[in-house]
Amino acid sequence: MDWGILLNDSHYAIKNALIYSLLISLILLAPLYIYFLYSKTLFEIQNEIELKAHANLVVQAMETFDPKNEPYFEFPRFKRIESGLYNVHFKPIFTLITHPLSQTQEGYHLNEGYAYYVQPLPKNRYFGAEYLIIGNQLSLAPVYEKVAIILLLIAIVIFLLSLYFLNRFAMPFMRLNARLDRFIKDSMHEINTPLSIINVNIDLHNRKHEPSKYLQRIKAAAKTLSTIYDDMDYLIKNQRIEFAPETIDLGAFLKERVAYFEEVAAMKVIRLHVTHCERVQIRFNPTQLQRLIDNNISNAIKYSRPESTVELSLTCNENGCDMSFRDYGIGMKNPDQIFERYYRESKKVGGFGIGLNIVKSIMDQYEITLTLESVYGKGSCFTYHFPNIRLDYSAL
Repeated sequence: MDWGILLNDSHYAIKNALIYSLLISLILLAPLYIYFLYSKTLFEIQNEIELKAHANLVVQAMETFDPKNEPYFEFPRFKRIESGLYNVHFKPIFTLITHPLSQTQEGYHLNEGYAYYVQPLPKNRYFGAEYLIIGNQLSLAPVYEKVAIILLLIAIVIFLLSLYFLNRFAMPFMRLNARLDRFIKDSMHEINTPLSIINVNIDLHNRKHEPSKYLQRIKAAAKTLSTIYDDMDYLIKNQRIEFAPETIDLGAFLKERVAYFEEVAAMKVIRLHVTHCERVQIRFNPTQLQRLIDNNISNAIKYSRPESTVELSLTCNENGCDMSFRDYGIGMKNPDQIFERYYRESKKVGGFGIGLNIVKSIMDQYEITLTLESVYGKGSCFTYHFPNIRLDYSAL
């Protein structure tokens, strides 16, 4: 079970609502593009009508001019509109237009964003001019702005509706996940209590009586089950709490975990041998360090052949520390897949395929690197490099 999905149903709904909104918005681009072309054409028609209206204002001003009563003609000027008078050869008699004009035919023209209207004039009536030209800089910014606002409103409405319906559709699954989550947490709590009772009572029995190989097997099986329990418990808590680092003696911690797994290894007549171990203090969370070490020891035991040896070592230098786990077991067919959740090299051994996935997440958090050597049929060696987290060390 992927706990990240169970605990992030809202993220799932938002993500899919965004995808759905994007798809619908893309589908609506075609009619919106047609609407844009229509708005653009309408905007140009309105601009043409405005230019014609200003041309009539200029003609009216010239028509009412009386040279007998007025010493000169004051050519009309407008805020956004430019105008000018031109002769038969299209040479300016008087003009306020600075933009080059490419067309001289009567009517409305558009040249590189500049719109202008050419209106013929009666001959020899208005200062010898044959043409009146009215023009302005045509900006489609209002059209673009309007289309952008419509597109944004459509996307927002679609997103909200998508989010609402996705949440409605997902509600039964969210309730099921919540119940399943509670069930697993309760089950985990109920499992931990009998495991602790089994281990404590076996220890008490061994103190009063001669150790029994049958009880030792029970204790080893309980420890194997405890490792699986600890992995599941870590997956649940990893989504909710922060694992704070502490100062830990890495060498002593490694030896303690080796001692814990000796009974598990003894079930397969496997020897756990620490070849070299240095005392070194690091800043690490004990729960996460235990998951890293326990999963490697547990896997080494599971995939080792009976009556073989698992070798562990811890060496340090000025660049950090190397912790190695070497087994002489079956090796790996697909070493590139071992960190994938639920992946198992062999279904004949126990586990759920989550241990090394947890190890990978811890490695990424602490910037730990791995050197993996594996020969199928001969064994594997995992070497973890802890960079620049050593405070001090000395040989044991």
